[in-house]
Amino acid sequence: MSPPLADQPAVLKTLETGRPLRTAFSSALDRVHREGRYRVFADLRRRRGQFPRATWTRNDGSTSDVVVWCSNDYLGQGQNPVVLGAMHDAIEAAGAGSGGTRNISGTTDYHVALERELADLHRKEAALLFTSGYVSNEASLSTLFKILPGLIVFSDALNHNSMISGIRAGGPLARRVFRHNDLDHLEQLLSEANPGAPKLIAFESVYSMDGDIADIAGTAALARRYLTYLDEVHAVGLYGRRGAGVAERDGVMEQIDIVEGTLGKAFGVMGGYIAADAVIIDAIRSYADGFIFTTSLPPALAAGALASVRYLKAHDEVRAAHQARAQALKMRLKGAGLPLMPSVSHIVPVAVGDPVRCKLISDTLLNDHGIYVQPINYPTVPRGAERLRFTPSPAHSDAMMDDLITALGKVWNRHDIRWANAVA
Repeated sequence: MSPPLADQPAVLKTLETGRPLRTAFSSALDRVHREGRYRVFADLRRRRGQFPRATWTRNDGSTSDVVVWCSNDYLGQGQNPVVLGAMHDAIEAAGAGSGGTRNISGTTDYHVALERELADLHRKEAALLFTSGYVSNEASLSTLFKILPGLIVFSDALNHNSMISGIRAGGPLARRVFRHNDLDHLEQLLSEANPGAPKLIAFESVYSMDGDIADIAGTAALARRYLTYLDEVHAVGLYGRRGAGVAERDGVMEQIDIVEGTLGKAFGVMGGYIAADAVIIDAIRSYADGFIFTTSLPPALAAGALASVRYLKAHDEVRAAHQARAQALKMRLKGAGLPLMPSVSHIVPVAVGDPVRCKLISDTLLNDHGIYVQPINYPTVPRGAERLRFTPSPAHSDAMMDDLITALGKVWNRHDIRWANAVA
């Protein structure tokens, strides 16, 4: 009988340079540690029906109660009984997995109904499901280069990594990066580009680290002859009369050619999607490797997302409560003199500016105060722009906010962090 894997000696391969393979990986990790941005995941179990409360399990196996302040389940829909009931029903009716890719055996009536619901949400002809928001961006944007030879993509400088990854598929000559939310710069780049080339402007509605919002109407006005691709990941479910996002709120949905969203944030489940004219959706469906060659969402996830989308279409009061909670937290942070960063959305960022201290603050809040908010470090934000990112939900009470402000004040003083009046 062979010894257990843990007891077997490691095979130390050597690279062609003569450097031990494991040394290369160890060196890479050492760099992350030295920069103070090594990521440690908190072992959290959310409690059904008690969001945002959770149970934290430490490395030694002990547990304690915490309040989660950084979940992207912005509205607590992952705990909505309507959503959970739909998922339970789907498991009983269809079982666990989907059975394969969409083109083999992984298309179910749950997937079809969800795509129709999402198309209706955005007032588009069709929608296409992916396994995550990251995949929907990367697969869709990279596929457009196959469909539109010579395509040039104009990308906001702060676009999400998933968008950047998809755009890179076209090569360096196929992309132009304009300064964040700078329409004058975008207009300049458009005027300088090959007039005969197809063009696409790719941008987000809500930028999740700073909490600012794009000028969608202004961008669309520059794109009357070009395609527009709008990432509404941090806006779907949260903005607009039915939760279609900022484009719906601003009355410009019809000016966006392709809208991309997620089912894993405000809708509280998992998955990503795009919505557009039927011919665009059909072409991407037919060419996108990230769609063709991956197993489809389990029926229970599709059913839960479907229930969540339908629920939020009909319950605008949830969005109103969410905005009120975000504003309440901003006022408390500002009143306490903490370095609240400007934000016109539901994102509530607090500046720290140093990766080591950012991690130290997060650890102290968790260990000493039962408050979980993860540190945001490079490469998510630029070096020197480290921060805490709070995402208050309708379920965060005034008492929870009071406890948070008290804890932050103690931690700020304990670790000699700059207060708002000391921030340049």
